[in-house]
Amino acid sequence: DTHLNSSFEGDKLIIINRCQEGSHRLHRSLPQVDRRRETPITSKMKFSAALFASIVLGSGAADAFTAGVRRTAKVSPVSLKETISEELGTPCEDECAMDSFPNMPASVHPGVVTGQAMLDLLDHAKENGYAIPAVNCVSSSGINACLEAARKNDAPIIIQFSSGGSQFYGGKGLSNKNYAAAIAGAISGAFHVRTMAEQYGVPVILHTDHCAKKLLPWVDGLLAASERYHAKHGEPLFSSHMIDLSEEPIEENIDICKDYLTRFAKIGMLLEMELGITGGEEDGVNNEDVAIEDLYSKPEEIFQVYDALTPISNMFTVAAAFGNVHGVYSPGNVRLEPKILTRAQAYISEKLGDKAPADKKPVSFVFHGGSGSDVSDIQEAIGYGVIKMNIDTDTQWSYWEGIKNFEKKWHDYLQEQIGNPEGADKPNKKYYDPREALRAAETNTVNRLDQCFADLKCTNILGLGAAEEADNVLGPRRGGLPV
Repeated sequence: DTHLNSSFEGDKLIIINRCQEGSHRLHRSLPQVDRRRETPITSKMKFSAALFASIVLGSGAADAFTAGVRRTAKVSPVSLKETISEELGTPCEDECAMDSFPNMPASVHPGVVTGQAMLDLLDHAKENGYAIPAVNCVSSSGINACLEAARKNDAPIIIQFSSGGSQFYGGKGLSNKNYAAAIAGAISGAFHVRTMAEQYGVPVILHTDHCAKKLLPWVDGLLAASERYHAKHGEPLFSSHMIDLSEEPIEENIDICKDYLTRFAKIGMLLEMELGITGGEEDGVNNEDVAIEDLYSKPEEIFQVYDALTPISNMFTVAAAFGNVHGVYSPGNVRLEPKILTRAQAYISEKLGDKAPADKKPVSFVFHGGSGSDVSDIQEAIGYGVIKMNIDTDTQWSYWEGIKNFEKKWHDYLQEQIGNPEGADKPNKKYYDPREALRAAETNTVNRLDQCFADLKCTNILGLGAAEEADNVLGPRRGGLPV
């Protein structure tokens, strides 16, 4: 009559074995972990061997055995936790049931990745010259389109929520006093992503976008949720958060980021911080009139961030400004300078001397304001250490365009509940079924994301091959659509 519990005391892993009614359930509470994917040894094998060692040789031997399956890494990859599918008893077949991917580090698995698995994924992107698309979502429909596109392109994806998008996800009928609706909406979206990412069989980084100083209570609420989730599941609810204090003095920006990174590091969460200002307008933040010099980060400032954050944790990325602008503008109105990034990498590598990485790219950069950018600029930036590019404006348009084109195609069937070109008494229910227009939006967004994945050189990454066509065409009551 026992449980299996895990905890760290310093560097010592203590295993308390317990089984109940012949059924072994694994409880996970290891800090800074991802999941069960870090080694071909399965969770059941670890449990059985640790249990055997504990019974025959004592608890010390069990400690030694379990520690022995850990790989040397920046963040401990030990994990004894279940997948969401296992925890909830949902079906999990094909890619969903895989422990890892043919072409990826062993720690990277289907579903939301955190801790070491996330770092391994981002390092893989930098080493292999691609960046991962990070798409802002405001609905479960948008999330599903992203997951479908990721599987279609055999690639990882980053799904992220802004504060406004989070509030919308929670419902505009809810009060957002003290950011309550935005906190609840983001958490609701996180659980949707966690449940469905495994089903689509792709690795997903679950992230939140720009959080200015006034929005910090929003991230505070999400961080508290991740800490509670970590206590039960051994990993945070979210993979990462962005703290955007680019409008504050750089010293204040760094000091606040240090405080958050210290807290993030305890549960294996990554911090994205911003230097310089991304121009344009997004989610109610208007930087269209910002001074030109603020659109370009300086190598000295980037090193200042790197030097301050690295002693705390290596789990951070930098959204440095190199002329980025939110939104889509006429050609010639946006002047990107990707070489700012390579100058920063060279400057920091020189400062690090013998401690600089072999590739001389110590910083992992994030590309904001990528919509409408020239592909050559995007791919040049990837060569300088960009491992993530944000996408919002282009997918907002693609989603709307799908609905617009659907309405145009079936316009005469969408004016009344009854009556269309086929007859005055003909019903139109199957045309105004909301699933039809939403699916048209999803399909158009998947097609637009195909271009994003290609532009970022993020195709055929996982090694899964082409996705099979979904078997859901047996009529409206069996998953198919009426039109």
